[in-house]
Amino acid sequence: MRSPLAPGGAPGVPSRAMARRPWREVDYAALDFETTGLDYAKDAVISFGVVPVRAGRAVLGESVHQLIEPHVPPSPKSQTIHELRPQDLAGSPKLGEVRDLLRASLEGRFLLTWFAPVEVNFLESMFGGGLRRWRRRTIDVRNLVIAVDAEPVQTRDKPGYSLSASAARYGVPVANAHDALDDALVTAQLFLVLAEKVPGHPRPTAGDLLKLARP
Repeated sequence: MRSPLAPGGAPGVPSRAMARRPWREVDYAALDFETTGLDYAKDAVISFGVVPVRAGRAVLGESVHQLIEPHVPPSPKSQTIHELRPQDLAGSPKLGEVRDLLRASLEGRFLLTWFAPVEVNFLESMFGGGLRRWRRRTIDVRNLVIAVDAEPVQTRDKPGYSLSASAARYGVPVANAHDALDDALVTAQLFLVLAEKVPGHPRPTAGDLLKLARP
């Protein structure tokens, strides 16, 4: 079953006019979720990190990092990845208590994610609005890396396209892998490195990047 939150109240979407502007003139929110697992119908978000990107730079002073006590316990496999145990989450706010914080962090911004299906599906579960609406506002930075590398589609599942491996190739530091805030920051920094390296788009608009790297 889904999280016991009523759907609706999704954060506002940037206008179509914003998508036609040069990418540096548009606001983004780099978002990462850590979860109890990847069953979108049953699992839950246990932490999120958001790093705003404005005027071509990551705005660390406005970043958000939040632990959440979930309605289902983290699976053993997920705990080995993000190292968040039930006792680490006990006493943290419930999702309903921080939902407005997340909404405000995403309001009016395009989204930057790494392997977007995770964030897109959990966002739709939290806020409703339909998967298509979330995909249309999201740049999957993993897809952007693949486009810049000019690799064929069949390489998408190779280990070289993990967040840490991609960051290492492009000189982006990783301080704490699988921490929601650090993963969001690494995603933001990779986006900034890659945005003007896209083949055929020397001066891309936000819309160019959305089309190229949509989930």
